[in-house]
Amino acid sequence: MKIQIKNGHVIDPKNALDDRLDLFIDAGRIAAIGSPPEQFKADQIIEATGLIVVPGLVDLCARLREPGYEFKATLESELRAAVRGGITSLVCPPDTEPVLDESGLVEMLKYRAKAQNLAFVYPLGALTVGLQGLELTEMSALTQAGCVGFSQAEHPINNTKILFRAMQYAKTFGYTVWLRPQDPHIGIEGVAHSGAYATRLGLSGVPVMAETIALHTIFELQRATGARVHLCRISSGAGVELIRQAKREGLEVSCDVGVHHLHLSDADIGFFDANARLCPPLRSVQDRHALRTGLLDGTIDAICSDHTPVDDDEKLLPFAEASPGATGLELLLSLALRWAQECHISLSLVIAKITSEPARVAGLAAGNFKVGSSADLCIFDASDEWLVHGKSLVSQGKHTPFINYSLPGVVRKTMVGGRVVYSHD
Repeated sequence: MKIQIKNGHVIDPKNALDDRLDLFIDAGRIAAIGSPPEQFKADQIIEATGLIVVPGLVDLCARLREPGYEFKATLESELRAAVRGGITSLVCPPDTEPVLDESGLVEMLKYRAKAQNLAFVYPLGALTVGLQGLELTEMSALTQAGCVGFSQAEHPINNTKILFRAMQYAKTFGYTVWLRPQDPHIGIEGVAHSGAYATRLGLSGVPVMAETIALHTIFELQRATGARVHLCRISSGAGVELIRQAKREGLEVSCDVGVHHLHLSDADIGFFDANARLCPPLRSVQDRHALRTGLLDGTIDAICSDHTPVDDDEKLLPFAEASPGATGLELLLSLALRWAQECHISLSLVIAKITSEPARVAGLAAGNFKVGSSADLCIFDASDEWLVHGKSLVSQGKHTPFINYSLPGVVRKTMVGGRVVYSHD
């Protein structure tokens, strides 16, 4: 089918597009931008006057809960949530049940995701068997099965020698190691940022040094191995500064930040609001400012949703007993736009942080409108707002610190491979 998207404001940071242009799609791929190809006659015209047309969003951290945790969410519910939020490609961590440490499990997940005919799913393979930190997985087989990198999810490795060997192996074969920097001992039992608010509320703390100690270790291992590392969901100003120094030094490192951490701080815990219990924890206002600054100067490469659906039985508990996590797929675009509004940032910059930059980090052929590429795109109204509440969320996870917030950016259409997979009528 030949489709013309007419009169939209096309923003594609990678290809320096930021203008009112028509987009032409043929056989599920981008055929031309601006002027139609020769003898092009559209079978369908999508009117986008007053709307913004961007490449489909790329999310670097979305827990889909399958296999093993279908009572929290299913592939169908979460992929529908993804396309409702304009996300067409997403990376999922390996902390499922069973863990994604065998090629057959990865192939099954890829097959089930493809059968949904919605967004593209790119799994991370487990770095160690069962995420136990004792024995390396068969990374070559997992890569052939479709993994785009290797991660321990929220399971730190106690034995640094194991991590050293994993990074040696990854360097040899050109794989990327995805790590959330956290010390395996300090703050491991904590539930909130170590600071005045946690002290007043009597909550056990996670100090910033739990992140910075891990970063020092990772960078020393990088210097020894030359491995490529992606750091997941940085949370502190001290962590941002260490990464800034590592990049200046020339280490092959990238990083992302969870979108919630751009807006919230430990003060938003309020009176034990379990919706604000996240992992890593919300840190100080100063840390939040440093994260925003790190995004602006390029130290932080991308924004992710850190989508972690949690059911009522695990969330409607006292703060310290509740499971960490919040829904994020449907909020990623809107919260990124809110950040742009609050910091007076160009739309092109913020779109880059949720399209082309995460695609570059994950090594995906996505996040831009290159002629001949898959027609994955999001059309949204930046001037419209929507109210966040349980009934407005497609995700099976209904818990978020942004309940009852009015957020900018309403997705009108999401297309994957030239097919409309979501339409807001």
